[in-house]
Amino acid sequence: MAEELSVALVQEASSLDPAENRDLVTRLADTDALKGARLVVLPEAFARDFGKPGEDISAFAEPQDGPFGTTVEAVGSPERTFVAGMFETAADPDRPFNTLVVRGQATAAYRKIHLYDSFGYRESDRLSAGEWEPVVVDVDGFRLGLMTCYDLRFPELARALVDAGADALVVPAAWVPGRTENEHARKVDHWRTLARARAIENTTYVLACGQAAPRYTGHSLVVDPFGDVIAEAGPEPTVLTATLSRSVIVEARETNPSLANRRTPAG
Repeated sequence: MAEELSVALVQEASSLDPAENRDLVTRLADTDALKGARLVVLPEAFARDFGKPGEDISAFAEPQDGPFGTTVEAVGSPERTFVAGMFETAADPDRPFNTLVVRGQATAAYRKIHLYDSFGYRESDRLSAGEWEPVVVDVDGFRLGLMTCYDLRFPELARALVDAGADALVVPAAWVPGRTENEHARKVDHWRTLARARAIENTTYVLACGQAAPRYTGHSLVVDPFGDVIAEAGPEPTVLTATLSRSVIVEARETNPSLANRRTPAG
């Protein structure tokens, strides 16, 4: 079991062309910025952008072993695990899943549970929600719980992941900016506040990787189990790197044993 885990959050904007996005994954994997990272996180919907609000995206859905999943698998290895977002074919062909694929040392998938029916959007009109099934994967002995974007607003999912052993919450996102300057500032503040809250209440790392501006807010960040932001991007494309330390998790849980101290209605 490793004492540290080097991570890279790739804050890039996906395009409307799936082939371009697959090529971008391949090119990014060869960049110096990702060398040494044992975990690489790409944003939500990286296989193909959502497009205009309400746009039908069913034509861009693929099985997990389709072109995008195959590309992610090709860049993954026992030494480097990739997490990336795609639209996955579902039983209802008109409403695919919003899925994270994990390929490399770990192989898994997570279908977004909470769809973004908020701030004037109706994600459930064009996507299917995943079943309540918290997904935790192991990379170098670090247990990683998977969430997607709007899931960040639901602390019960984060707690379920931590109860399943998560040392870090991995949150790829396409965090929509506000329509006005004030609303935009509020949305960025929500993103940072929610990421820090999930870290503080669960004494766990949070790796929140967003798509870049101008369509989204950017501001990817890594929060430690004390709630301190140890790395944060601005709005533009960038690669954010950090090192997670098991000793920091242990220290935080000894200093703030809220997980051990909590009480439930059953006792």
